[in-house]
Parts: sequence; C-alpha cells; structure tokens
Amino acid sequence: MADGTSEDIRRSFAEELRFVAHIKDPRVVDAFATVPREHFIGPGPWRIHHFSDGYWSTPDADPRHLYHNVLVALDESTGLNTGQPSLWAHYFDRLDIKPGDRVLQVGTGSGYFTAILAELVGRAGKVLGFEVNAPLAAAARTNLTAWPQASVQLVEGIAPIEGKWDVVVAFAGASAPPQAWLDALADGGRALFPMTGPQNWGFMLRVDRLGAGLLARPMGQVGFFHCVGARNDAEAKALSGVLTDQAGLKEIRSLRRDPHDAEVSCWLHGDGWCLSKQSLH
Repeated sequence: MADGTSEDIRRSFAEELRFVAHIKDPRVVDAFATVPREHFIGPGPWRIHHFSDGYWSTPDADPRHLYHNVLVALDESTGLNTGQPSLWAHYFDRLDIKPGDRVLQVGTGSGYFTAILAELVGRAGKVLGFEVNAPLAAAARTNLTAWPQASVQLVEGIAPIEGKWDVVVAFAGASAPPQAWLDALADGGRALFPMTGPQNWGFMLRVDRLGAGLLARPMGQVGFFHCVGARNDAEAKALSGVLTDQAGLKEIRSLRRDPHDAEVSCWLHGDGWCLSKQSLH
C-alpha cells in the first residue's frame, strides 16, 4: 500500500466499523482488523456496487479501496457481491461468538466472512461453510488455507448437517425456516438467517434454542440472494403478504413446530412451523 501499512489501514477500517455497526465486542473489531479483504476478492481494479449508481470501478488495484463499508462484486453478471462489512460486523457481534464455538455458515462465497468467523472461534473452534457454487467453493478453500479451523463443503441445496452447532448463520434468503438448520442447533445455540419474499427482501430472523423450545425475534430488514433449496413459491408469497405488518413482526417471540391450527398469536403460519407472538414458556 502506498501510504501506511496494511495493518494500519485494516485497523482504521475496523475502528470505523465499531461505530458504524455499533460493535460492542472488541474481538469482532480485531477480527475485521486482522483479515485482509483483498485476499478473498481477486485482483483489482475492483467493481464496487452503489445502491443508486450501480457498479463502478476503483481507479486502480490499491487494496486501500476495499477498506470501506461497500459491496464488492464477485460476479457482476448475477449481482453477486461480498456482503456489506457493517451488516455482518453488527450481526456477528450480536451472535456472541466465543472461542471454541462450532459455527455453520450457509453461503461461504469466496470465504472472507468465513475467515472473520474463524478468527472469532479461534484455533479451538470450528467453522464449516456450505457453498452451492463450485468455483466459489474452490476459491474459498484456497483462500482459507491460513485458517485451519475453517473448511468448505460444496453442497446442493439444503445439505444434511452432522452434529450439533453453537451458531448457524445463513448468507442467503429462505422462504421458511429450514428444519435442518433448526435441528442442528445445540442447546443454547443461535441461528441467524434471512427470511425473504419473491423479490429478495425481507427480514433477518434470530432463533435461540432453549431445550426443546425455540426463541425467535426479528433483527432488521434485509435483502439477500435466494438460498438454493430453501425456497417455496407459496411460502415466499405468504411471507411477502405479511411483511407489511411491521407491528406484528416486532411481536414475534417464538418459532413453534408443534402441531396447531392457525390462531391469533400466529404472525406467519406455515406447514409444520409458525412464527408466533406467543412467548416461549
């Protein structure tokens, strides 16, 4: 880098995220200050995405251009970008990821946020990334060689999950809570995944397992690529139909999987599941 060391640039970037994303855990800040973003995006110049201007090119291949709170194209033809740093810094902070945790990441991409997660769990932890895109999965494996606690598995749709996991975090939108993700949660485990309608927009859902029960609450409006294997047109349409009920959305307290008919406490009643306003007892 022409001015300042790479460590200085990353630290400045991470400290800005501390405020932009309201990060409370200094370990999250340190993780973003440690992982080199340019290692996961390919050679520059890079294509940056702006919500109103679309894609534009950085003037050159100086990695300093990547240390801003921006989306960077992985595949501009499909609109596939790296995630926004402030978004994931905020959510990683709220998931309270600890050293030694087992984290399942659905949607590894090229591995940048996988490396951040690997920093958070440390060498005693484990991060397993699922990826449906073969070239991205291959790139992520290569990019993550410096983090032996992280691995990547090429999957087709919703893959079987072995064992129990402390954290399950998805980087693609589902139209209903995938049962495999919920069943994979250890007691005290936390899941975070986007619930999105037909047009990719919806909300982030946080689910916590407490024994046999599942606490649930929304954590902000988001837009995401669809998750392969976790989509159903009827479910997506039903979800889209209730997203206008923002007051009801804020009242979600649990994710029910017990057999029951739709009732007044059901914000969104699906086939074998329900986002309920009923508190977990």
